[in-house]
Amino acid sequence: MRNILAIVERELRAYFSSPIAYVVLTIFVFLSGIFFRSILSQVMQMALISQMQAQQLGPRPMDMPGMISRGFLSTMSVILLFIMPMLTMALFSEEKKRGTIELLLTAPLTDLEVVLGKFFAAGAFYLILLVSTWIPMAVLYLYGSPASGPILTAYLGLLLYGLAILAIGLFISTLTENQIIAAVLSFGTIMVLWLVDVVAQNAESSWNKSILSYLSILSHLDDFMKGILSTSHIIFYLSLMLGALFLTYRSIDSLRWRG
Repeated sequence: MRNILAIVERELRAYFSSPIAYVVLTIFVFLSGIFFRSILSQVMQMALISQMQAQQLGPRPMDMPGMISRGFLSTMSVILLFIMPMLTMALFSEEKKRGTIELLLTAPLTDLEVVLGKFFAAGAFYLILLVSTWIPMAVLYLYGSPASGPILTAYLGLLLYGLAILAIGLFISTLTENQIIAAVLSFGTIMVLWLVDVVAQNAESSWNKSILSYLSILSHLDDFMKGILSTSHIIFYLSLMLGALFLTYRSIDSLRWRG
């Protein structure tokens, strides 16, 4: 465990000693603020229209905090598709480019410790991104009384969703020495898993449709956003994350043998 924490500390120091961390944080916080304001204004307009209709058709209840939080967090899941490859693109590719991967592999560390250390470092930075979304979300608690259960469930879904994406990006980072190529490949792979749901909707066979829908990383997030906690969705993200980490481990093991 001490070796893993040492790698986590090393990688976090590398994040914040370069412009990447500050650029990603700035862009993410800026975009989250813009989209929160946009979703808030849309829901306010819907509330005004509903209020006008209520004078004619009777009152219609609206869960405004719930609508805002669902819309905002769903939008964050899309933004993360573009942000996450930036967190993983240099984890192994830059090590290979600089030649420090040999030092890492010959150090008194196991391959598993190396993989987990880098993954936990990226996961820690991702947690910082998630925490930053509470800046606009705090507005809901200052001026309203949103149900915390569905919001926390949505955040759990985003956490699992993000960790699975990080694991995929980590594996792809082991395949190339160019971090730009690693970022593009990670984004392309994630987009394929994201767009599988679109293909599933057009599938003629119900069997193919169910398989494709299950493989979509986005379809499993929908229930979390609705406040529904399902073990099948948790198992999917954990399986995807562990599978990608296993591939990363095998890829690093092959580098050691080739070295």
